[in-house]
Amino acid sequence: MANTKSAEKQNRQAIRHRARNQAITSALRTQVRKFREALSAGDAARTKAELTEAVRAIAKAASKGVIHKAQASRRIARLNKAAAHREQQAPAS
Repeated sequence: MANTKSAEKQNRQAIRHRARNQAITSALRTQVRKFREALSAGDAARTKAELTEAVRAIAKAASKGVIHKAQASRRIARLNKAAAHREQQAPAS
């Protein structure tokens, strides 16, 4: 329980920040899920579009401080790697 006015204000700010972070994280997960669904469906055009949106969501989350920039870089690299791997498999199959 907050004892001072500044502690009460910090609690209010923490509630707002938590809500913002949860919203950004949820949007991020949704975009990555859409990318993975497009990837597993084998739709190249949709995969490329969803990859762009997922990378954008990850970069935005990193710029807002929701995730660390190294984590953002790692996630983007893994998505790009998965997309490239699928592109290599598609012509051969």
